[in-house]
Amino acid sequence: MSSILNSPIARPAAGRRRLLLALLAAPFAAVASTDPTTGLTRWGTGTFRRFGFLVYEATLWSGGEDPQRPPLALRLTYKRNIAGKAIADASVKEMRQLGVGDDRQLRLWGEQMERIFPDVKPEDQIVGLHLPQGARFFHNGRLIGAIGDPGFAEGFFAIWLDPKTSAPELRAALLRKS
Repeated sequence: MSSILNSPIARPAAGRRRLLLALLAAPFAAVASTDPTTGLTRWGTGTFRRFGFLVYEATLWSGGEDPQRPPLALRLTYKRNIAGKAIADASVKEMRQLGVGDDRQLRLWGEQMERIFPDVKPEDQIVGLHLPQGARFFHNGRLIGAIGDPGFAEGFFAIWLDPKTSAPELRAALLRKS
């Protein structure tokens, strides 16, 4: 049996199998490192501070004339070390204050965000891509997860774009086209 596996006939089949697997994986590798802002127009940039400390710089991109309608992307460039769980918890808190979702839904979304958001350090970037079918998240240019719920995407991006946001100056800066 080992003579069959080592024969010249078996080796090309194994090579074809590896090539086929590589070709099948290629589209996923390309998606994982694609810039989520490609094809979108850059809008505004602003900063978010808490207790006077710079937490992150935010930049908004939009796919149309209305920067509050998907597709849109929001890039946060962090200026401090922050745990991924703290990012998820803060997101849930902000969504709750905006009246997004009920307690059960917020708990579910919080758990999903905890699994997606990594701990960040200064100059790390997380980009959220809001699509009609949900949201995708990228960390330093690499796809890290998605939540396929349009209600989540609406509520999550409302943190920055809703008129009742807790950071109205940042919202104004993001919606000012550069």
